[in-house]
Amino acid sequence: MAAFSSRSCLQYLLHLAQDNLDFRLPEIKALLALRGKPFRPCENFREKSPFWCLDGLSEEDVRSIMARSVCAKSAFELWGHGQTHSELRTSLLNFPSDIMSPFMHKDSTYRINVYTFNKTLLFTDRIKRIDALEYLPFEGTVSLKNPQHIFCLLEDYGTDPNNIPEHPIYIYFGRWIADGQRDLIRSHSVKNRHFIGNTSMDAGLSFFMANHARVKQDDLVFDPFVGTGSLLVACSHFGAYVCGTDIDYNTIHGKGRSSRKNQKWRGPDENIRANLRQYGTQKMYVDVMVSDASKPVWRDAALFDAIITDPPYGIREATRRTGSHKDIAKPAEGVLLHSFEDSHVPVSQAYHLSDIFTDLLNFSAHHLVMGGRLVYWLPVYRPEYCEEMVPLHPCLQLISNCEQTLSSHTSRRLITMEKIKEPEEFDSLAHLSDPRFSAYQGHNAFREKYFCGLNKKSTKENNKSDGSGD
Repeated sequence: MAAFSSRSCLQYLLHLAQDNLDFRLPEIKALLALRGKPFRPCENFREKSPFWCLDGLSEEDVRSIMARSVCAKSAFELWGHGQTHSELRTSLLNFPSDIMSPFMHKDSTYRINVYTFNKTLLFTDRIKRIDALEYLPFEGTVSLKNPQHIFCLLEDYGTDPNNIPEHPIYIYFGRWIADGQRDLIRSHSVKNRHFIGNTSMDAGLSFFMANHARVKQDDLVFDPFVGTGSLLVACSHFGAYVCGTDIDYNTIHGKGRSSRKNQKWRGPDENIRANLRQYGTQKMYVDVMVSDASKPVWRDAALFDAIITDPPYGIREATRRTGSHKDIAKPAEGVLLHSFEDSHVPVSQAYHLSDIFTDLLNFSAHHLVMGGRLVYWLPVYRPEYCEEMVPLHPCLQLISNCEQTLSSHTSRRLITMEKIKEPEEFDSLAHLSDPRFSAYQGHNAFREKYFCGLNKKSTKENNKSDGSGD
């Protein structure tokens, strides 16, 4: 009973990568939710810190998180912590010995690592840090190459590289549990992918999106703007069945000009299925097809566990849909059309961003299962951004809103929403009674504002260069 009691109050330390800071908390919360666990940080929690201490978890919970997380580097069973080495010593000596002893007996092998954040220690200083832990009752044998147990002393010197303190602001010591999945960023890099396009999503961001969507084994995931299938690759890695649509015939069929340097045309086997085959997940591929997102072809039913997508912004890829602004003359009743050209509708109509997001949210409300998640990118002009610009829907609850800065004046925000109720007839009129559900028309000018910002930047740089030459 004593062992159970002491283990039930254990704390775990997550060491996080210091990039994409906004994305970390929603990812960890989503992965905890898959285990049915709440996010319970210890006191003095700082979201921007590289070290998070969590309560209320088991070692199995932590291993489950680390098996998927791309924001976490490592996780530790926290044995002691303090603002000074003296406080650390006191904390470690008060840690339950019954938890320590299985990892410190004479038949065990171990290694102690020293990690410092925002400061580099000399090798001799690292050895001094390890020697100073002699008060711990290690009875086993040191093994640097293949230890049974790994322990780590972690020192935090803050996040300001221009103001590094002489002594750490906080110190941790714990038993290593598992590493995160940062290697996925390298192993799934777009640089080495078989089939890519101008807008292929970065591997790390793709896995963030899959985790925010809580994609899991045997889910069915849909991307209505699938492109070259980067998001399908990430979701299939976690065991989900994947499918998608795109209006671009050449992309769906892997035809036309290549996006690779020194390659003019795409090869015979450059397609989305080949990408999944490259990573050993071809069995999770359902299919992709040419389709217009503004005119969904799916039967009216809750089909998908998650909808994950990166809609076109009109920068690298055009925003378009089938149809025409011209009046199409319909033939008289009983008159037969003799050729395809007689009935062809030009594919040249603009698809405004406000309409794209309205259609996407309506589609998700109707086709997500209850509790399913929609994850998508929203481009914004930073000087004008406010939270009221984020599209809302009566059936979808906003879960998280994370910014990725693109330039001094533009960014895109990763929006995660969860379906909380089935659509009803009056939901289509919600924008009339509540302005929060009205489409924000300002999104339609994003392309103009994006290039306006680039032109201003270019003008400033030209003026500087002209001035320096005088």
